[in-house]
Amino acid sequence: MSVSCCRRLAAALAAAAAFALPASAQPTTAAAGPRVPVPSALDAPLFYQLLIAEMELRAGQAGTAYQLILEAARRTRDETLFRRAVDIALQARAGDQALAATQAWRSTVPRSADAIRLQLQILAALNRLGDVAEPLQALIAVTPEADRATLIAGVPRFLQRAPDAERAAQVLEDVLAPYLPAPATATAARVALARAWLAAKDTRRALALVEQAHRDDPDAVGPALVALELMPHQPAAEAVVTGHLARPSAEPALRLVYARVLTGAQRFGDAVRELEVVTRERPAIAPAWLTLGALQAELRKLPQAEASLTRYLELIDEGTAGDGDADVAGVDAATADDDATANDLGPDDEETRRNAGRVQAWLLLAQVAEQRGDFAAAERWLARVDDPQRALEVLARRASLMARQGQLDAARELIRKAPERDADDARAKLVAEVALLRDSRRWEEARVLLAEAGDRYADDADLLYEQAMMAEKTGRLDEMERLLRRVIELEPSNAHAHNALGYSLADRGLRLAEARQLIVRALELAPGDPFITDSLGWVEYRMGNLPEALRLLRQAYAARPDTEIGAHLGEVLWHSGQREEARRVWREARSRDDANDVLRETLARLKVDL
Repeated sequence: MSVSCCRRLAAALAAAAAFALPASAQPTTAAAGPRVPVPSALDAPLFYQLLIAEMELRAGQAGTAYQLILEAARRTRDETLFRRAVDIALQARAGDQALAATQAWRSTVPRSADAIRLQLQILAALNRLGDVAEPLQALIAVTPEADRATLIAGVPRFLQRAPDAERAAQVLEDVLAPYLPAPATATAARVALARAWLAAKDTRRALALVEQAHRDDPDAVGPALVALELMPHQPAAEAVVTGHLARPSAEPALRLVYARVLTGAQRFGDAVRELEVVTRERPAIAPAWLTLGALQAELRKLPQAEASLTRYLELIDEGTAGDGDADVAGVDAATADDDATANDLGPDDEETRRNAGRVQAWLLLAQVAEQRGDFAAAERWLARVDDPQRALEVLARRASLMARQGQLDAARELIRKAPERDADDARAKLVAEVALLRDSRRWEEARVLLAEAGDRYADDADLLYEQAMMAEKTGRLDEMERLLRRVIELEPSNAHAHNALGYSLADRGLRLAEARQLIVRALELAPGDPFITDSLGWVEYRMGNLPEALRLLRQAYAARPDTEIGAHLGEVLWHSGQREEARRVWREARSRDDANDVLRETLARLKVDL
């Protein structure tokens, strides 16, 4: 016998012995008292059968090995051998044989949860959605009652990759029907069904399930988590979130995720209020301070932003933010769309995330210092950033500082000379230069620059939108409309293009019915967006509907206390006879941005002296 053959035989013997020995009979290195002999099912015929199976597998005869192992598993009722048979079939990419092995396993050991789980996984991999109902029902049935709700809550993740999401939701309806009346599982079942229908894009059915689950158990976090995902599609879902957060048992980490959803909807004022609650109740949650500081900077609350960002840096430098971050990661994991969650982060990944947060805080502090006019402090913050991935962003910030100090030409040259690693860098340089010109009110030059880049970025919807805005600033309204309609043609779901075109028409008192239609469509695409709500309030004002205009503008300003929204709200208040409140709103808006063109034009036109 050759040396290589001996080695294969030794390996096969070891494998056969390992599969046949029960865990209790495995050798141990600890000598804790007298050893009690444990009977083994490994008799001579079984040993040689397993040995031959492993040798056949190593010789490339997976089919023979599979049959031998499966026959041994049936005879001995050994679940380890059933799993080995499944593994052999999967390694050979024989999905039907793997499925047959799980079916044989279940027939032999009917209450084996491992067998059912493996069967479900294989059915999912084979896209055999129509066959999953029975094993799902069986798995729930064999799960202890104390663990059943947890299992039910996890079922949608198993079905999330199904090619037919609607069919998957219908299957789940049948599977979970028996568990809806039982108090112990009703909420979990409704939440699972809501997730399934959300995946199938039936948001109305998902909302109804979430609302019922919340009514049944207001303290349960599951309905609120699904409601957070539903909010962009069904604004009424927000009542479930706020209802849960009003409970004493509500976790601050969930409030942080809610704040993130509000931020994504441009509802910065609402998000700030939620984050202030989080930082008050759980001051060790570092991400809350970073997000709060970013929003305060955006809203030009500069002292508050500086304080929040400084506190964030203190927490991560002290290393005292771990518990809070873990709580947030747990909530993020519950709302994740895939299996890769924040809980999978290792120590290196965690440090990478904190370093990224540190860089973001430095950049925001530089922005705050620039807005205060403290350019030296802004440069000091920028000097701390040593991240090649953010190099172009830092350079753009430095160019902005130069432009703010009257060195626009030098700032443009700095950006133009920056190296380009790829096409994305070239585009980023164009965007940065356009931003410099826009902020310096050199709108015609910005428009020309974008037009000259048109051939290179012919169908870039974002750049076309920016070009349309520059055309509007320079009075080229026909060009603006043409460009915005092109953006809508390229991206029919672009809410900002619909809104910009509708607002432009409304602001000029043109085609108001069409303007309203465009803005309503924009709001359907981006429910709750305060800038679009502002536009809708403005068109209602132009159409003479003052009460509705006032309602909408109050709503928009509460969500996002932006200077331009404040200018609109103040004007409608003024014409509604509420002049003291109008003055208060205008003063507040001016304190954020006294150079805002819309506010200045409004006050001049109405001859108001604040």
